[in-house]
Amino acid sequence: MTPLTQEWVDKAEEDWNAAQTLSRARKHPGYNAACFHTQQCAEKYLKARLQEANIVFSKTHNLILLHNLVSSVEPGWNVMVTDLAVLNAYSVDLRYPGKAATKADAKDAIKRCRFIRTLVRQSFNLPA
Repeated sequence: MTPLTQEWVDKAEEDWNAAQTLSRARKHPGYNAACFHTQQCAEKYLKARLQEANIVFSKTHNLILLHNLVSSVEPGWNVMVTDLAVLNAYSVDLRYPGKAATKADAKDAIKRCRFIRTLVRQSFNLPA
C-alpha cells in the first residue's frame, strides 16, 4: 500500500470511529453527524482503492461516481451500490436545516458503512 493510500485509509478510519462514537453517545448523541461520517468513511475508502489502483478521481463527494470509477478494478463491489446510494444523501442533506437523522437512521448508516468498509479493507488485506 502506498503512503498516500494509507493516508486515505487512516482518514476513513477516523470517520468510522467518529460515526460510532457519535451514534452511541448516551448524552447528546449526534445522529446527523454520525450519518455524515459514515458517508465520509465510505468516500475515503473508495478514494483509497482508486488511489492504490492509480485511477484519477476528482474532488467529489458523490459515492456513485466514485464507485463507477472503481468498478473497473473491483467489479464485485456492485453489491454495495444500494448502500452507497443511501449514504450518498448524507454528504450534504443532513448538514443543513430541514432534515434530521434519527437513531434508526444512524444505526442503518453504520450497518451500511460497515459492509462497505469490510469489502474495501478485505481488498487491502486489512482486518475488518
